[in-house]
Amino acid sequence: MNSAPIATWEGAKAYFTFADQPAVLMLISALALAACVGVLVSMVRHETDCVKKLPN
Repeated sequence: MNSAPIATWEGAKAYFTFADQPAVLMLISALALAACVGVLVSMVRHETDCVKKLPN
């Protein structure tokens, strides 16, 4: 049961992949990790600031 619409890659106009370039994959992964860590750090700072402003 092969339901893929592509039977062959002959005649393809473009390939958008970095599978043969490990350095690019590592760079993209590092950027994604940095973005996630940045969001988490920003969130912790914001929450800490909000808790400090609460009346006791």
